[in-house]
Amino acid sequence: MIHSQVSRRGFLAGLGGVGAAAVLGGCATAPTAGGGGSDSLVLQSSLSDAAPKAALTKIVQGYGKAKVTLNTIAIESFRAQLPTYLNSGNPPDVLTWYAGSVARDYAKKGFLLDVSDLWKGNGPLANYSPALRELSSAADGKQIFVPTSYYWWGIFYRKSAFAKWGVRPATSWTEFIALCHTLKSKGVNPLTMGTGSTPWVASGWFDYLNLRVNGATFHRDLLAGKHSFDGPEVRKVMDYYKQLLPFFDPKGRSYSWQDAVTPLVNQSAGMYLIGAFVTQSVPKNLVDDIDFFQVPIIDPAVPTAEEAPTDGFFASAKSQNVSGAKDLLSFLASPASQETFIKLSNSSNLPTSPLVSTTGFSPLVQKGVQLLTGAKAITQFFNRDSSDELQTTADTALTKFLDSPQDVSTILAGWQSSAQKVLSS
Repeated sequence: MIHSQVSRRGFLAGLGGVGAAAVLGGCATAPTAGGGGSDSLVLQSSLSDAAPKAALTKIVQGYGKAKVTLNTIAIESFRAQLPTYLNSGNPPDVLTWYAGSVARDYAKKGFLLDVSDLWKGNGPLANYSPALRELSSAADGKQIFVPTSYYWWGIFYRKSAFAKWGVRPATSWTEFIALCHTLKSKGVNPLTMGTGSTPWVASGWFDYLNLRVNGATFHRDLLAGKHSFDGPEVRKVMDYYKQLLPFFDPKGRSYSWQDAVTPLVNQSAGMYLIGAFVTQSVPKNLVDDIDFFQVPIIDPAVPTAEEAPTDGFFASAKSQNVSGAKDLLSFLASPASQETFIKLSNSSNLPTSPLVSTTGFSPLVQKGVQLLTGAKAITQFFNRDSSDELQTTADTALTKFLDSPQDVSTILAGWQSSAQKVLSS
């Protein structure tokens, strides 16, 4: 979900591990936004929380090839002004943001610099995973984004609870449903999920089921309006979602995502599909008892994709210092810069560079790195791969489904109608 709704700072400190990028949020004042010219650079940043702001400031101070002016803008102001920044006659050279549909939309309008050369040959991003390359590409296949951090989603559980119940993680959907039945027979709610004040959590299961049933390409296209939420593919996804409904904690419709952690902790619920930031709501003395497993495979023929909201930088196509902008992007993506961020910012994100040492990470975080490194494709979260407005249509449809699954046909028809209004606006 978007950073302003889910704070993840402090996560890795609690794990005994570290992460690489910052929460977008907080307040700051904005200096001028114009680019730096042919011998200087302007970096427009939405990292306005104190720790990540200080971390990025430290990194920029270490860049010795050109003068860099760092402008830090409060996230909501940054979000509102981003189109203006990019479309101005003298835009900032480099800007923070995140991968996905927004970046692709700006690339389609010609606003973003083609940085494909950074991903080729001996380029600084040439050894990044193919999944990250795909996520950072525009519709025409050119790379227009430089990812510097991401975090993973998975099905989290307590190791001691699984041992007590005599169960183990599932790898296939059949095994997963059998696991749910076993836990329920022991008087345990197999799944917890908080969709009261945080209804977006329901999209986690929708995203993953769509990825497992229809694949990442269909999922992205669906969120881009190229398929119908009322189509047979989505109906099949909802058939799988319906299989899960008997296993959710019935109190979950009144929980927030944070509240839903409590049943996991007290072992009245067995599992939770959520982002890695979940551990910030686990008592510190129990964090080492938390583990996760990959959302089970449904169709082995569908390439395995994982949800990994990804942050980083892009550059303006109108930069007056193109070579300087690319060099700054390379510097920001370097292992040294990511390691500096790891040390100075309190974040749950992981470094994207495979050259950053993971030896200081906790076993849980190292496992998260392996999950994402091995993914055939990476998507993010519903709103990041579409928009906040489309997320609202998902919140409405999916919570209606949780309450009245027998009305799925009407719900999907309504979802498509609402989505079409958003997509055509």
